[in-house]
Amino acid sequence: MGVQVHEHDGVHAAHFPPAANEAQAARQFNDVSYLSDDGLTLYARDYPGHGGRARLPVICIHGLTRNSGDFDELAPWIASLGRRVLALDVRGRGQSARDPDPAHYNPVVYAGDVIKLAHDLGIERAVFVGTSMGGIITMTLALRRLKLIAAAILNDVGPVISQKGLSRIATYAGKGATMLNWEQAAEYMRDINQPAFPSNDMGEWNKWARRAFSENDAGHLVLRYDPNIALPLQNGKLKPSSWTSRLAFRRLARNRPTLLVRGSLSDLVEPEQASYMQRAAPRMQYAEVPGVGHAPMLTEAPARQAIERFLAQVD
Repeated sequence: MGVQVHEHDGVHAAHFPPAANEAQAARQFNDVSYLSDDGLTLYARDYPGHGGRARLPVICIHGLTRNSGDFDELAPWIASLGRRVLALDVRGRGQSARDPDPAHYNPVVYAGDVIKLAHDLGIERAVFVGTSMGGIITMTLALRRLKLIAAAILNDVGPVISQKGLSRIATYAGKGATMLNWEQAAEYMRDINQPAFPSNDMGEWNKWARRAFSENDAGHLVLRYDPNIALPLQNGKLKPSSWTSRLAFRRLARNRPTLLVRGSLSDLVEPEQASYMQRAAPRMQYAEVPGVGHAPMLTEAPARQAIERFLAQVD
C-alpha cells in the first residue's frame, strides 16, 4: 500500500490565528496516510508550497505528547515561502494508529516511519524541524539516513537535556486525562504549561486544548495520544544523555546546517546544555526566544526571524 492523499480544506479557527496575513492558499493542507514497515496506518498533513520558487521541502515533527496540530501556524507560513511542508503525527498520536507493542514507542522506530514516508512520497532530501522529541527523532535520522537531511532546526532539545525538565514532563505525560468540556480542557493545558508560557491568555489555552484533545463516543474529551507513549519516561529508560545521542548530534550538526532554538525559560535545555551543544558543534546557529520555556511554538517573532534567515541559506 502506498501513500493516500486526500484534499482537505484546513481553514478552521482552531487551525489558524485570526491575525494571520498569509495568502489563503497557504491555509490548505492535504491529508496523507501511509503504512509503516510494520503495518501501522500513519498520518501527516501535507501543505503545498507556494509564493516563490520551489525549494526543498520541510518535515515537521512534534513533541512527546503532541501532534501535527502544533504546526498549524508555522506550516502555512513556511509553505508561503515556496516550500512544501509535511507535519507528521508520530505513531500513537493524533490520527496515526496506536501501536499494540509499547516497546515500539522509541526514536529508532519513529525515525524508520519518517524514512518510510519520505520514500513513499519520493522525497530524497528535506529540511527537518524537530520540537523536543521531534528533535531527538531528527538526530536519530542523522545516524540512520543522513543523506535525507539537508538541514535541521532543533527546537529546545539536544543530546544532553536537563533531568529537571524530564521530571516535570513525567508528572503529566501518559496520565490519560479526560475532560467534560472544552473549558476544562483549556484549564488543563494551562495548568501543565503555564510556567513555560506565562503570557498566554485563555484564548491561547483554548487553541492548545483543541489541538490536544478530541471527543470520544461518550462525548468526553480525551487526549489525542496513547498513554503508553510515556512508558520510556516513566520507567526511567529515557535518560538525560547517552553516548549515542551525543554521537547523533555531532553527526548531524557537524555535517549539516543546524539551528538550535531555545526558550529562555526552558527547563529541558538550560544554558548548560545549550553551551555543550555550541562547543560540540561550533558552526551551529542559535536563537533564543525570550519569555517562554519548553518548547517555543516557533511562531514567536525571534523564532520566526531566525527560521526565515536559516531557511534562506538552504535551497
